[in-house]
Amino acid sequence: MLGTAADRFRPLRRTAAAVGAIALIAMGAAAAPASAEDGRLAGDLFIQPLKSLAGVKTGSSVELPVTFANKGAEARDKIFLSYTFSRGLDLRDGLPSNCYRRGLAVESESDAHIVICEFDQTVKAGGIYAPEKTLALNVLDHALNERAHAMVSSYEPLDDSDAQNWPGSGPAMKLIELPSTTPVAGVDPHRAGDSEWDSSDLLVDAVNTADFQMSVRETERVGKTLTMEATFTNAGPAWVNHYDSETSLTQFLLKVPAGTTVTKKDVRCRKVSAGSYNCVPYTHGSLRAGATDPFLLTLRIDKAVPGAKVSVSLEAKARPFDKNKKNDSATLLLDNGTGSTGGSGSTGGSGSTGGDGSTGGSGSTSSTGGSGTASSGGSGSNGGSGTASAGGSASTGGSGSTGGSATTGSATSGTSGSSGSSTTGGGLANTGSGSTLPLAGAAAAIVAAGAGAILLVRRRAARS
Repeated sequence: MLGTAADRFRPLRRTAAAVGAIALIAMGAAAAPASAEDGRLAGDLFIQPLKSLAGVKTGSSVELPVTFANKGAEARDKIFLSYTFSRGLDLRDGLPSNCYRRGLAVESESDAHIVICEFDQTVKAGGIYAPEKTLALNVLDHALNERAHAMVSSYEPLDDSDAQNWPGSGPAMKLIELPSTTPVAGVDPHRAGDSEWDSSDLLVDAVNTADFQMSVRETERVGKTLTMEATFTNAGPAWVNHYDSETSLTQFLLKVPAGTTVTKKDVRCRKVSAGSYNCVPYTHGSLRAGATDPFLLTLRIDKAVPGAKVSVSLEAKARPFDKNKKNDSATLLLDNGTGSTGGSGSTGGSGSTGGDGSTGGSGSTSSTGGSGTASSGGSGSNGGSGTASAGGSASTGGSGSTGGSATTGSATSGTSGSSGSSTTGGGLANTGSGSTLPLAGAAAAIVAAGAGAILLVRRRAARS
């Protein structure tokens, strides 16, 4: 089953909980500090907006540079830099001792990675600074549409009793003061009224593909009543991140033939016309390679109609990462008394990658005529009048799959995979004298949403 999710990337104010099942940062904010005599807010922090990257190759690495300014009237004696990044990215090298990696005690497959660095160092009023090392991230094999986030704050931005810390062990990192002419153009529009933090997002668009597939099969028949299973699959190899909780990544149309009545359907399917249903898979958060989402439908055959069939087809929506359109639809020929059976155009486990050990079966399966015994297996048509055939067991995910728990359908099974191909450890690349390294590529607006990250919240106790 695909994981559900709600917003992860949208900064939220006065919030202290995890949302849903990829927001890289969410902020809680208190009242704005008092104004200084010159009209500026004390401790006014600004971060230089990050530039997004396009055409990044998997297996390469990218850097996440941070430059910030204290444009307030007062110096700050402590600064925190926080980084979050989606599951197709991971730290390249070891973390300094004044940084730590944080995550939930029980990490979900769609959690973002979080790194927080603390600098016990005076940041003077009007000063512009950057860390002496830039965070370096590996672009993993399953990366596609990844996001990263950086934040500067005057307080530790994460206070979560359910989280665990993994401290760095390398030499402590310092902030370096930059020339006063260094551009710093912040501000995050979500921080309204709070001058003690600022943040910026970037998109890492990796060159990769993800094959969305549809299959349909009959799972059970009792008299004139039969149960169908339509399955949506991401056969990979890429994970697909969907950050907008207000929309669906994809949906499919399910059509049943004349002479049949739908007696039971999945709650995610909505009737749009006679015999036609619009169905929406769970696609929020990180949609792993190999993840499947089955939809059950019960039909009653009221009238024998030669050639009657059930069809499923993905909506005709632009999916540049999905190069194979032949398996976007599938059909299942029903036996309404004519003895013909079969399915066409469907796909299943044999064409999918078992990223989380889940399988979609070995293709569309069909029922046989005569005795009404259901057959399972191959993607081809099953001929023969009243001859019952049976296929082998459902395919399972390969050893090269990425993590997650196995998904089981009526005739599918999977094995538990290993946790995604992310690596452990930290990663800060030396940038030399402390000047920032601009990231190539056009800046992209980050859609505010995602799945299952820890929200960063303000510690208020020491400030009250």
